[in-house]
Amino acid sequence: MRRSFKYLLRPTSEQAAALAQCLEEHRQLYNAALEHRRTAYARAGVSVRYADQSAELKHIRGDDPGGQGRWSFSSQQATLRRLDKAFRAFFERVKTGRTPGFPRFKGRGRFDTVEWPKDGDGCRWDSQPEHPTATFVRLQGVGHVRVHQHRPVRGRVKTISVKRKSSRWYVVLSCDEVPAEPLPATGAVAGIDMGVAWLVTTSGGEHLANPRHLAATAERLATAQRDLSRKKRGSKRRRKAVARVAALHGKVRRQRLDYAHKTALALVRDYDLIMHEDLPITNMTRSASGTIEAPGRNVAAKAGLNRSILDAGWGVFLMILAHKAESAGRELIAVNPAGTSRACARCGHCAKENRVTQAEFVCTACGHAAHADVNAAVNILRAGLALRRAAEAA
Repeated sequence: MRRSFKYLLRPTSEQAAALAQCLEEHRQLYNAALEHRRTAYARAGVSVRYADQSAELKHIRGDDPGGQGRWSFSSQQATLRRLDKAFRAFFERVKTGRTPGFPRFKGRGRFDTVEWPKDGDGCRWDSQPEHPTATFVRLQGVGHVRVHQHRPVRGRVKTISVKRKSSRWYVVLSCDEVPAEPLPATGAVAGIDMGVAWLVTTSGGEHLANPRHLAATAERLATAQRDLSRKKRGSKRRRKAVARVAALHGKVRRQRLDYAHKTALALVRDYDLIMHEDLPITNMTRSASGTIEAPGRNVAAKAGLNRSILDAGWGVFLMILAHKAESAGRELIAVNPAGTSRACARCGHCAKENRVTQAEFVCTACGHAAHADVNAAVNILRAGLALRRAAEAA
């Protein structure tokens, strides 16, 4: 398996300045390469490729030894590949008729990652293995940066990335050949229903709470954003206000990830087979504002629902659940969610009137009454088992 391991960096003030300069130089390289492509096509109709720009790197580094020449050649190639990937995705969207989204220039707050494609080429993980207590990563042009290694690295390190999040720096290791860690079989199966009142409800009737981390921080976040709106653009005070808002959002994100990891791990430990809804989260959280000619209805209520869904973090939770299930040797099945919340788990009768309230389900055909989320989870379990039997038969 391929997995990523993320660790907090502890750079000195000089190293932090060097990391920021490294990020800035790579951003400038990205923007210059984008301008090169745009100008060549606009003036001469020539399409510039990655190979052409990579071949020019040697001359660019030679002309700017104190700037671009300081950094790893392979990391600069990775930045050019990043631009090439953006163009390939753009042309793919054009072919399929989707909104194209032409690659854009990266502002200072829009470029936060530098990648080294190979461990040992401009970077070295665990660069001082003889140190008795600390772990270091060596980065060309920066030096040996201390790492807060809170868990061991498994597998073989392939690529190393440095990422800036607000005022923090992280190193991300992408590793191949990560061994699986199968858990002992429990013989239990479950269907899970995702919700807002409860994050997860199992077919066995267990409810896992939705902490609503964003709602808990909403008042402080609103105050920080109001303060930001009053600051003059380009000023030092505005940069500090931006950092405060980013720090609050970062804390909410870390809380959400931590809870998702713990909840997913609990489910993977308890069940051998887990069925969940294949939710179209992007469509479910689309704005209902409409257009000037055809304005939407209940826009405020839909905006509140969208905020609650995104605060619950369904997509992040399901992604983490899939990774943990794969590592533990568990099976995960996604089922079509259509009708699971309106169909009776006893007789199968499906009607809108069955869902009396958000939490109450009473079948209008057979009178079966249950918690609405538990009823939906039972339907999801049955649909998943049916899909599994069909796959085995095929």
